[in-house]
Amino acid sequence: MVVMAASRLHLHPQSFLVHGSTLRAAARKDLAVPPPNSGLLFREKLLYLSSLNVDPQKALRENPDFRSYPLSVLHSVEDCLSSFGLPRSSLGRILDMYPQLLTSDPYSDLYPVFDFLLNEVRLPFHDIQKSIVRCPRLLICSVPDQLRPTLSFLRSFGFDGPHAITCQTTVLLVSNVKLTLLPKIEYLQSLGFQYRDVVNMCIRSPGLLTFSIEKNYKPKVDYFLGEMKGDLEELKRFPQYFSFSLEGKIKPRHMQLVEHGLQLSLPEMLKISDGAFALKLMEMQLKMVGRLL
Repeated sequence: MVVMAASRLHLHPQSFLVHGSTLRAAARKDLAVPPPNSGLLFREKLLYLSSLNVDPQKALRENPDFRSYPLSVLHSVEDCLSSFGLPRSSLGRILDMYPQLLTSDPYSDLYPVFDFLLNEVRLPFHDIQKSIVRCPRLLICSVPDQLRPTLSFLRSFGFDGPHAITCQTTVLLVSNVKLTLLPKIEYLQSLGFQYRDVVNMCIRSPGLLTFSIEKNYKPKVDYFLGEMKGDLEELKRFPQYFSFSLEGKIKPRHMQLVEHGLQLSLPEMLKISDGAFALKLMEMQLKMVGRLL
């Protein structure tokens, strides 16, 4: 199956349309003549969803067309995704998240995405399934309208050459350039960072382009500049600060340091485990007591 899938990825785009229209025509033909024992066949589809750990009620609610599609369409979707290395456990999770995939056309909807990841993003074949498991939303994005324009923007921004998009950063491809990526870049610039600084920060910590301005950036910036009296230069050196929980890690650790009159750099304060932080705090207190004796 892997060989078959790989060969399909090199078909001319028109081939996707030809095969896709053929598959849709076959589906319409199946729908035109109500099959005998349709109730039994519908039950088989529900059992099939359950075997994948897909919620049948959610699937029917979010994709009513599923009710009338033949089971063979669902099997073709599973075969397509499985041929790229997706384990059945991941397949069920993905189909439960995006029930519209249950009635998708592999040739017109799915193979173009795989073709894009393999031949345009240039991911190694074995990394394609990692990308999909990490970001299933890739499968429901339009290549010409969403994925390709965003890839072009990200490459011009700096995700190219040694910093090219990988299976760990393909999640960025599902973000709208004008509505999602540019506002985050502009917000970081509004704090006083130069454009080149923002580029370097995002290359080092790509998650910066996925965080919410209102729910992540603003409260963490306010706390850093207000309570921690921090310097933007430190955020430039350690942009990963924004990936840590404000309530779960940043505030509690900073408050402990303040309580004991101690200071640590952001990496020293945040990158270590709770146990290592407690040990570090104890060592610093002992050193302080030693200096007083």
